[in-house]
Amino acid sequence: MPLIVHISDLHISELGFDEDVFIKAVAEINAINPDMIILTGDLTNNGYYSEFIQATKYLEMFDAPLFAVPGNHDARNLGYETFEELIGECSWKLTKDDEFVVIGLDSSSPDISSGNVGRPQHLWMEHQLDQCVIEELFSIVALHHHVIPIPKTGRERNVLTDAGDVLKTLTDHEVDLVLAGHKHVPNIWKMNNTLFVNAGSLSSNKLRGDDKNSYNVYEITEDTIRIFLNKVDGERFLFGEYPRNSI
Repeated sequence: MPLIVHISDLHISELGFDEDVFIKAVAEINAINPDMIILTGDLTNNGYYSEFIQATKYLEMFDAPLFAVPGNHDARNLGYETFEELIGECSWKLTKDDEFVVIGLDSSSPDISSGNVGRPQHLWMEHQLDQCVIEELFSIVALHHHVIPIPKTGRERNVLTDAGDVLKTLTDHEVDLVLAGHKHVPNIWKMNNTLFVNAGSLSSNKLRGDDKNSYNVYEITEDTIRIFLNKVDGERFLFGEYPRNSI
């Protein structure tokens, strides 16, 4: 099973983006040598074409294959079109070695901060997850907006407007991992047999309190899911460990 790095909320722009922190994070992540990197949105701060051009150059610094979904900031100023032109498809499915599946969902809407998966994409996700259940594959769903509220992030706003329906589908299909960003605060919730894991911001200076820029690392074995929180200042600790047979 894979070693996965989960990054989010880069906010590449003239303001709000810390290039030094990003470059340090790249060096740390490349040293880990993950099988893949999953980026859960807000590559840019304003969705400008020039910001996406910058983002493509920065993302090329990573050695591992990187798969991204857009965030609400990426969908501004026609950024939803630019994302597909310069980064890739907004929604996608990746199957690896007939062992696990990663499904990327686009929860963004043009020039709107709140999120929405929408009925057509939801039906597509349900079909893919049906196949995961039939084939008994380890399943990961990645999207930008959090599905469950995150503590210590203030007033709940800019939420996933169809979170209830999405949550039911994810838990009914016993998805193993649901990865998100958006709130710049790392967190783990376990609901039924599904882990909902949020990543903090990798390189934005829009942080709460004394939070540091960070990213998550997932070590997945036949028996265990171990989640590490890595702060870009070098601190690393076990964020959560869960037996696979209980998930």
